[in-house]
Amino acid sequence: MQRRVLFEPGDLVKTFTGECGLVVSRATLEKMIGAIRQGRRPGYFFAQGCCENIDYLTQVPVFFEDGTYDIMKSMNIKKATQAEEDKRVKLEAMIEDFKSKDH
Repeated sequence: MQRRVLFEPGDLVKTFTGECGLVVSRATLEKMIGAIRQGRRPGYFFAQGCCENIDYLTQVPVFFEDGTYDIMKSMNIKKATQAEEDKRVKLEAMIEDFKSKDH
């Protein structure tokens, strides 16, 4: 049985406020936590006393252009259009730069 997901690592997404971001893998997210700031933008997952469960169905880790990350609720993001694909290169370069640093 295949696990159902709405978003995959590497997907370019857009928030309802218009910010573009890149869905990241769990391994990349683990490196980001504590090393870079969480953006806490509108639509991020927050529930007092509830643990994060990165499942790419309801909770999706996203890295944004401003160099922050958030665990977003899937209902608050959508896949980006072809017109926004140029932002993918910038975001992927930022992630590779982050990974190459010793964190």
